[in-house]
Amino acid sequence: MHRLLDRAHRALFAALSLLGLRGQGRVLHWYFDWWHRRPDPWGLAVDDYEQFKYATTLRQLPHRPYRRILDVGCSEGAFTHRLAAAFPQAEITGVDISERALARARASAAGRASGSGRAPVSGRAAPAPGGGRTPGPARPPRFVRLNILAAPPEDRFDLVFCAELLYYLGRHRHLRRACAHLTRAVAPGGLLVLVHPWPESRRFCAYFEAVAGFRCLVEQVEPDSFRPFAVSIYEAPGAAAARPGELRTPGPAAEQGRGE
Repeated sequence: MHRLLDRAHRALFAALSLLGLRGQGRVLHWYFDWWHRRPDPWGLAVDDYEQFKYATTLRQLPHRPYRRILDVGCSEGAFTHRLAAAFPQAEITGVDISERALARARASAAGRASGSGRAPVSGRAAPAPGGGRTPGPARPPRFVRLNILAAPPEDRFDLVFCAELLYYLGRHRHLRRACAHLTRAVAPGGLLVLVHPWPESRRFCAYFEAVAGFRCLVEQVEPDSFRPFAVSIYEAPGAAAARPGELRTPGPAAEQGRGE
C-alpha cells in the first residue's frame, strides 16, 4: 500500500513543480505549515521506524570529528536534537521551509537547554559516533528558515544531512538545483548524507554522483524494514580538487526521473 501512496505523492509534487521555483516554493511553504498545524505530524520523535532509521544513519558515519553539522529539512528537530546529543561539541543547525515547524524546534531547544525538555528518544542508538567520545551535555542547535530550492545555506559544514526531502522537488531541473545548493554547503573533505526510500534513492543519488569530485563512501540499504530505505554517504573533494556544485552530466538513473 505504501508504494501506491508514494507514487501518488510523487505525481502530485511533480505536477506542483510545473509552477516554477517561486510558485512551488510558496506552495511548499503553505503545505508544510499546514501539516505542522499540530505537533509532530509524522511522529518523527516517537515512531519506531523513524528511530530505527535515525540509529541506522548514525551507525554509518565514519569516526571522525565533526565541528559543524547541518540538518536540511529538519521539521521540528527530532533528528537535529539527536545529532546534538551524539555530537555535543559540534555547532548544529537545522533548516526547514516551515516557520511553524521551526518555532516548535526552537521551543524544544530552549526547553532542553533549561532542563525541562524531553530527553531524546534512544531507539537503537549508535555507540558514540564521530570519534568515539562519550556524548555529554549537548549544545543547543539553532534553527533557521531555508528553502533549499531558492538558495544554498550561507555557511559550509563538515557534515550535511538531507533525509526524506528530495521527492518533494519534482522536476529534473529542480532536483539539479537542490543538488547544487546542497553540495555547496559541504566543506572541503566534508560529508553529505542522503536518506530516502529504496530503490527510489538511486535516482536522487545519481545527481550527486554527477558532481565533480564527490565520491560515495557508504550505501547502506535496509530492504526488510516497513518502508525500505537507503543511507548514502558522499565525501566532498578537498580544497585543491574540483569545486562542490560543479556538475557533470547526470547519469541514466537521474535522466529517468525527468519531469520536463
